[in-house]
Amino acid sequence: MGENIERVAVVTGGSKGIGRAIIMALAEPGLQVVFNHYDPPDDTAADETINMVQELDCQIEGSRLDASDYDSVQEFLGEVADRLGRIDILVNNAGITRDNFFLRMKEADWDAVLAVNLKSAFNCTQAVVRHMMKQHWGRVVNIASVVGVMGNVGQANYAASKAGLIGFTKSVAREVAGRNITVNAIAPGYIETEMTASLPDKVKEAFMAQIPLGRAGQPEDVAQVVKFLVSEEASYITGQVIHVSGGMYM
Repeated sequence: MGENIERVAVVTGGSKGIGRAIIMALAEPGLQVVFNHYDPPDDTAADETINMVQELDCQIEGSRLDASDYDSVQEFLGEVADRLGRIDILVNNAGITRDNFFLRMKEADWDAVLAVNLKSAFNCTQAVVRHMMKQHWGRVVNIASVVGVMGNVGQANYAASKAGLIGFTKSVAREVAGRNITVNAIAPGYIETEMTASLPDKVKEAFMAQIPLGRAGQPEDVAQVVKFLVSEEASYITGQVIHVSGGMYM
């Protein structure tokens, strides 16, 4: 482990959108960031993220890895912990959508969303918490969604995965609190990302009508809450769901 590395942070789904914004918010000298992505092989987003973070004098590495594959995750994060000597921060951000009305939803679309959005959090958290418990220090932040609390038409699979993530957050928080490890969730609302850019205009307008602040959020709005939750200043906050939704849910 490099002499100047003080903390190691793992971020899933870190190549773009909210994941990239989280990495940029955390990036500082003394931090080693490790992220995964599952972009197509010809996608350059991960390389762009690496270049942006290196300019901030923060060490970073990215790997193409399916976070929903248990064995791959255990091997990958085990190697990271052995090589760097520690893992301090985990942000479970990886997520996909496969929207459709419930009666038309294919089993494969249900399974894929639950695997990436929920099982990957189990895989990664189990892999890193072992190391955090030895260190008697750790921060886990799970990126849920406002629809995990409110529900949403056409998103039974996505809403179920995010509601599951909230229950997972609270249960793990209770189990590891005695080892000085906090586990919290953030529930973003309508955030402008590549994922939401593809939504039909009518859907976007319907979202905007539900937001008291009258505007969409930015990935940085979520990232700054992550930055706070992994800091020493947030050491007495655990098992919470913090909504970053412009008041969409109160």
